[in-house]
Amino acid sequence: MSAPQLPKVAGIDSPAPGTCPASPTVPPAVETSSAAPAPRHAAAPAGPAPLHEVTERLIRAGTVPDALREILRAGARLLGARRGLAVLHPAGIPGPRTPVGLGLTHEELGQLDTVPPADRPQNPLAADPSLTEVVRPDLAAEPGLAPRHREVAGRLGYAAAYAHALDPLGGTRLGAVVWLYDAPAAPGREARREVTRYLGLAADHLARLLEVEGARARLAALTEGLLPRRLPRVPGVRLAVRHLTGRLGGGDWYDALPLPDAALGLSVGSAGGSGPAAVAAMGRLRAALRAYAVMEGEDPVAVLSDLELLLRLTEPGRPATALFAHCRPAGRRIALAGAGHNPPLVIGDRRAEFVETGLSAPLGMLGCWEAPGAEVRLEPGETVLLWTDGLLRRTGDPVDRAFARLHRAAAGVPRRLREDPETVVGHVLDAVLPDGPDAADGPDDVVLLAARFD
Repeated sequence: MSAPQLPKVAGIDSPAPGTCPASPTVPPAVETSSAAPAPRHAAAPAGPAPLHEVTERLIRAGTVPDALREILRAGARLLGARRGLAVLHPAGIPGPRTPVGLGLTHEELGQLDTVPPADRPQNPLAADPSLTEVVRPDLAAEPGLAPRHREVAGRLGYAAAYAHALDPLGGTRLGAVVWLYDAPAAPGREARREVTRYLGLAADHLARLLEVEGARARLAALTEGLLPRRLPRVPGVRLAVRHLTGRLGGGDWYDALPLPDAALGLSVGSAGGSGPAAVAAMGRLRAALRAYAVMEGEDPVAVLSDLELLLRLTEPGRPATALFAHCRPAGRRIALAGAGHNPPLVIGDRRAEFVETGLSAPLGMLGCWEAPGAEVRLEPGETVLLWTDGLLRRTGDPVDRAFARLHRAAAGVPRRLREDPETVVGHVLDAVLPDGPDAADGPDDVVLLAARFD
């Protein structure tokens, strides 16, 4: 029975001569001589993690960057390396466009990016789909090494590199991972075989994550396309908004609509459910509310009553929440009504308080919906915040603590920042969300709409 053959690899002798020729762009391993001793095999760390253990850790990684970092850590343990980087091919792949590093700072990854593309360890894998590995056991001994690569290697202190392709079963190549060694070294046959098995499983998991993130990106783009591209300019009021799309693709929306007689309509809401169906329902509800606001915006209760009737007739069984505010900037007066929605929050020099809107059921929940209206008179320079409950859920706190957290954040906006609603929105989100407003993996949609009245 013939011995199993290792995958095609550049830069290291094949166990069966003639079956795995070296890539012409990568120098073969240095021959042993008295002037240049042969590079040693990389010593695996004591007690390397079993394959099933590192695979279980990989499965728990829920995002592409987390998965790439786990792949690098597992490979480093299996190969006896200390540092590495993962690079995804940009064409048609919705993953990170910059390398993900292990033991490398952002600045060091930037220096590696200055190495000529043809001399980067992973380049042969991108150029030749039949090649699966590249071994460069002694960079300093390579006669054709690019001067810039030699300079970067000396500055960062690595002397050898091992690169392996990320090839999912039955799919196209996703990219490559590269591990760097501090001294001339090459991974042994068993370590290479173990890494090849692990990366086969890892590439399949990574392909699924990329597919999920691609679907999320398309859904987020659809959501943004259904929302206003810009906020209107209305004398006497300044607007700012932040919309964060959750990983499940929720149905939160916002709107700002100029109305007759120099009035302004503001609305926020959420269609029940998640995914494309919720996003489509959100688009329909927002469009309907705009029409009702133009016809009878001075009576917010009537606007929401019409919206509730439409929802009950056309989409029975789908609940939704909404809040509509009819604003007269000249007099700083707001008439509003809510349907199962969170109350607005008014902040100014003398107060930070929730507006009492009265209790009301969400749209589509009762056979006969009704809700009380409310009126608010603002002082010059005060700001009203309209928001969706994803802002509370993303805190991870119980509802009462989340409300208190939001109130503290709004009340704590420094006076010098209150002039600009954009800075107010940013400050509140930074203070309320534990992972910050730019966290990519939040479970719920968030809308925060700010209107400052002069």
